[in-house]
Amino acid sequence: MSTPATNFAQLLTPLQVLRRFDVHDFSIDEFFRARLRPLSDQAMVEYQGEVMTWQNCADQADLAVAWLLRRGIQAGDRIGLMAYNHPATVVLLLACARIGAILVPCNPEFEAREAKYIFEHAGVRGVICSPEPLSKVQEATQHMPTATWQVVIEDDQAGGESSLLKQWMSCKPDTSTRAGLADSTCMIIYTSGTTGFPKGVMHSQRSYLLTAEAFVHRMYLQPDERLMCVLPLFHINALMYSLGGAMACGGTLILIRRFSASTFWQQAAATRASEVNVIMSAAAILARRPEQEYDATHCIRKMFLAPLNQDLLDTFHQRFHVPVLIECYGMTEIPGVLSNPFVGPHKLGSMGCISPHPDPTIARPEVRIMGDDGHELPVGEVGELAVRTPTLMQGYFKDPEQTAASFKDGWFLTGDLARRDDDDFLFFFTRKKDIIRRRGENISGAEIDSAIGSHPDILECASIGVASELGEEEILLAVVPRTGTAITPETVQAYARLHLSPTKWPRYIVMVDNLPHTGSMKIAKFRLKPADNLRRLATDFSSKELQS
Repeated sequence: MSTPATNFAQLLTPLQVLRRFDVHDFSIDEFFRARLRPLSDQAMVEYQGEVMTWQNCADQADLAVAWLLRRGIQAGDRIGLMAYNHPATVVLLLACARIGAILVPCNPEFEAREAKYIFEHAGVRGVICSPEPLSKVQEATQHMPTATWQVVIEDDQAGGESSLLKQWMSCKPDTSTRAGLADSTCMIIYTSGTTGFPKGVMHSQRSYLLTAEAFVHRMYLQPDERLMCVLPLFHINALMYSLGGAMACGGTLILIRRFSASTFWQQAAATRASEVNVIMSAAAILARRPEQEYDATHCIRKMFLAPLNQDLLDTFHQRFHVPVLIECYGMTEIPGVLSNPFVGPHKLGSMGCISPHPDPTIARPEVRIMGDDGHELPVGEVGELAVRTPTLMQGYFKDPEQTAASFKDGWFLTGDLARRDDDDFLFFFTRKKDIIRRRGENISGAEIDSAIGSHPDILECASIGVASELGEEEILLAVVPRTGTAITPETVQAYARLHLSPTKWPRYIVMVDNLPHTGSMKIAKFRLKPADNLRRLATDFSSKELQS
């Protein structure tokens, strides 16, 4: 157990930070304007050497609102976003919130098939994207009657419409529209479920802001904070913690288009960033990079990541000179519930303990460890983690059955097995669900099985998570070929690359004669673990794509 070495006497408390601004009604627009009044000339977002002040952002949001209304967007309409990090995402979030429209971000690395599912399921009216995924967006939406337009953020489309930023400039600012309310849905984040395809997690403007303000407490953010955002803005961590946290404390968001391990420390030093959120695999890569890439003039004083081990803790403390590393736990459905406390003891390897909102009048999250019968288990016993929190999602979009199945007596069931100790710290044990945790993403094994299993020479296949040297998991795929075929692991890998985004490509592929089944003839994946023997027999398609 350890405690961060910080002189708290020189810092504002999280509640003092929030009370620098006028109270708001938990609509994003009123929250933003409470900060705009005292901060109008200060830097809100810095991106590739350019500064967007709070007033610049407000002015662009007025243009974006007018542009969306001209496109016929109304409250409740969904807008697709398939883009790398860019200030336009910040503006779009504010503009959609004012109208009451809903942002649906999507991984720009997704293949057209994956994007098509999300955009069709969400029923998006149009898609805004970076130049690189434009062709995939067009393919994904070509047969969608609702998605009538696709617009790139930065560059003109060849033979098509001008870029989003140019189109905004052609509009007359709308300063009066205020349709979005605290309980209006502001975003739908698609996350892989236990079976089948991703589920759309709906969050209200209220839950977004409660999470953002709670992050001020989790990381003791100060008014002059400079948060470097290297995680993608289609991910709850970047959207709610980095962007939301920067707005909540009145600091500056240092927006990095894409994570690069080789330039990470140079970017940190050049931007004078004070805080950054990373995932464990990225932290492990940074720890293995050549020493000459490290820039000792960086100002990062705190880092938010999970999970954390002793080697990484020592490396970031002693070699990289980052004083405070905060280990945490979160899900898209219940952001900001558990974290090691910034003020107080840390327990390495834990999910942390309850992480409340700075305002004591806001209800604290609650957690339970439940047995299969739904009763709470005593300290030390392993059971399913169940949660009640003010930041809870509104439900899964167009999926009331799955929404209902995710609750028991008012408690959200995480599907994660954990235990609680005498100090009310939680420790992760394993997952009940068919989820593979890779590079900070929850990947549905069922989706991989469906995509690769469609190959005509494959009888059946099963993907499981196996331990990774970078932390979290790698994907192992066991394949049963159809009789009389000569399919190889190389053929399977090539097929995966055609039908799945890179983060879902299996690292290990092993050909087997059969797979274990349950009495109902479902593949019994739990019988494939531990997978040491399968891994020894597998072809290892080790990728260096995250090393650059």
